[in-house]
Amino acid sequence: MSEYNHKDIELKAQNHWKKKNLFSPSENDPKYYCLSMFPYPSGRLHMGHVRNYTIGDVISRFKRLEGFNVLQPMGWDSFGLPAENAAIQNKSHPLKWTNENIASMKAQLQRLGYSYDWSREIKTCEPNYYKFEQELFIEMFKKGLVYRKKSLVNWDPVDKTVLANEQVIDGKGWRSGAVIELKEIDQWFIKITEYAEELNDGLDNLDWPDNVKLMQKNWLGKSVGAEVNFELSDGQDEIKVFTTRPDTIFGVTFLGISPHHEISKNLAKNNEKVSLFLDQCSKNKAAEAELSTAEKKGLRTALYAIHPLTKEKIPVWIINYVLIDYGSGAIMGVPAHDERDFEFAQKFKIEIKPVINCSENDELPLTSKGSLINSHQFEGLTSDEAINDISLKLEELEKGKKTIEWRLRDWGVSRQRYWGCPIPIIYKNNEAITPNQNDIPVILPVEEESNSPLAQNSDFINEIDGFKRETDTFDTFMESSWYYARYPSSDNNKEPFDKRTNFWLPVDIYVGGVEHAILHLLYARFFHKVLRDLGHIKSDEPFKKLLTQGMVLKDGAKMSKSKGNTVDPEPYIEKYGADSIRTFMIFASPPEQSLEWSDSGLEGCYKFLKRLWALSEKVKNFNSSNFNNTSQSLKEENIKLFIKINDDYKKRLNLNTVVSSCMEILNNISGRIKHNEAECKEEDFNDCFRFLLLSLFPIAPHICEIIFKENFSEDINLVGWPNEEFFQDNTQQTNIVVQVNGKVRANITAPIILEQREIEQLAKDNENVAKHLQNKNIIKVIFIKNKILNFVHS
Repeated sequence: MSEYNHKDIELKAQNHWKKKNLFSPSENDPKYYCLSMFPYPSGRLHMGHVRNYTIGDVISRFKRLEGFNVLQPMGWDSFGLPAENAAIQNKSHPLKWTNENIASMKAQLQRLGYSYDWSREIKTCEPNYYKFEQELFIEMFKKGLVYRKKSLVNWDPVDKTVLANEQVIDGKGWRSGAVIELKEIDQWFIKITEYAEELNDGLDNLDWPDNVKLMQKNWLGKSVGAEVNFELSDGQDEIKVFTTRPDTIFGVTFLGISPHHEISKNLAKNNEKVSLFLDQCSKNKAAEAELSTAEKKGLRTALYAIHPLTKEKIPVWIINYVLIDYGSGAIMGVPAHDERDFEFAQKFKIEIKPVINCSENDELPLTSKGSLINSHQFEGLTSDEAINDISLKLEELEKGKKTIEWRLRDWGVSRQRYWGCPIPIIYKNNEAITPNQNDIPVILPVEEESNSPLAQNSDFINEIDGFKRETDTFDTFMESSWYYARYPSSDNNKEPFDKRTNFWLPVDIYVGGVEHAILHLLYARFFHKVLRDLGHIKSDEPFKKLLTQGMVLKDGAKMSKSKGNTVDPEPYIEKYGADSIRTFMIFASPPEQSLEWSDSGLEGCYKFLKRLWALSEKVKNFNSSNFNNTSQSLKEENIKLFIKINDDYKKRLNLNTVVSSCMEILNNISGRIKHNEAECKEEDFNDCFRFLLLSLFPIAPHICEIIFKENFSEDINLVGWPNEEFFQDNTQQTNIVVQVNGKVRANITAPIILEQREIEQLAKDNENVAKHLQNKNIIKVIFIKNKILNFVHS
């Protein structure tokens, strides 16, 4: 009897898959597109990758067993700062560093036995990928979805580039961790805000985790309210304010404008005090989430605004917590009914005027709705009534209007770095022009020593006579926003999409980390809708279902190089094999929950597979003489586990309990083997052992592939999942009330799987029922499954 040798088994299985080309699907229904978020080629796989890709592969392999044509591709998100920074440190080129890492990581993925269609592999740093991205950008430019303007941006002083709002976490750069500075430079933007309403409404139709949908809704930040125009007392200008609470307008005692508001900048030109205050605010920028608790700072200006309804003069302040990129960069200060305004007013001794009725026990600020007081003709109205009526009054006076404001800002896609897709724009006399089709792709220079920003490359800038090239590159989230749509037609070098694209889209299930909820996932949804409107695709959303796997922890903390608690998969693959690691990754916790890495847990999974191998070796030469037919049915003993596995795969994706059920089935089967005899029927044994291997195959495919071939002389990939009849539980009984002409004549017990005709025969065999039906003409039978059987006779 041979020992379990994972190296030989896994090599043999992988060679078989490659030879048979089992993972390149045809464009035939039923289709299933399973996608895991593609990795950044950092050099080595980590256990977080292994968990993500194992979950995706288990789903893909099960769907193939179910009879689906499954597309599961893989590629590389290969532009970006880490490659550029690593190349600088190692005095190399980002392309060389990237390609070496891709080769290393691809070999690891293949060794783990993932069933990818490698013929569709993409690398976003290759011109045959990013040339289409440049074409799509030009299409968006021509459609009016792209513009360039001077903008106050988030500047990362360590990575020396601009970050989108979504890439600033608690005031720091998402990669470098550096405190972000504000800087005004020319930037390219894409109008994601034009799709805000559709992005918001579409979330309701997605089979995504509720927390991810909520995170996106909060980031989109829909606010229904009113825009109010406050004229300045000098008649030279006005300040527009957005508020969700126009019912509190009679409680306004100051106006606040952002330090970055145009009025603030104009005041600073001739006022040193204002100029110094604005400098102080720029240097001490707090993240939006921190502004509610940050110290409130303000500077009173000499300006006054006129209240649009009362005509009172209201002082104008420059305030640090007023955001330039929300509304119009100004607020109406209502300290009696807003916590930040209340704190500010107390600090600077500004009048506090309640306009919403409070009970004696209520303390200011009162932020809830109520009935209006001190509000002229609107006094006594509820807040909701007043919001409507005051908005209409402002419209009548041409001092405001009902409106919707979004927290979402347009997507700034310019980056001042080298290792990225060049933005395909040329300039003549500072006018932006899209290049001719034959000038696409704009190739990123890859000379041996070239890894400095394109602004320093005069050959690149002046490549076209009479024009200057744009020197910014795209934010790398551009590449990952549409890669899923490129896989189906990745071999088409003439156009980015073809009929295969619409066959496979949308992705049926997308597997990846929850940390991408408001970056990648939001951008991909936006890009998909743009592609639809440009006529490239037909579906509205990119990903039907989203599965966000939990993190892999070590000693209770997320694995990271800085903590020194990372686990390299390679030595574990060498010692225990890919199947053991895959089994542990699935068994250790439900997919959505975090997983604690455990060497002993991995050892336990390895021992489980060794026991499976030992059983197969013991029984593979059994014939009918080795089976004893006198014992209880082995299938009946395990049927509830079979049903659970079927439901766990098909309904719940509780993959961890698939493994625990398989362990229990193996115990039950092994318990029937005594020396060289199996205490069950041969057919019964074969049904159960085959199902055990089929159940475990998506999780530990190598060992199941080889055992199935050696024991049943079949290719497990082609066998298919059992039909529903296989999962009928003959052991489950139900009580049925038997009536004759509506009167109860018996209670019988029967297996729940029996059909009506079989239940009728059981009832007729009952002595009391038979007596009341003797010589009677049955004209109708009323049957309520598993409950009542009523014979009606004449």
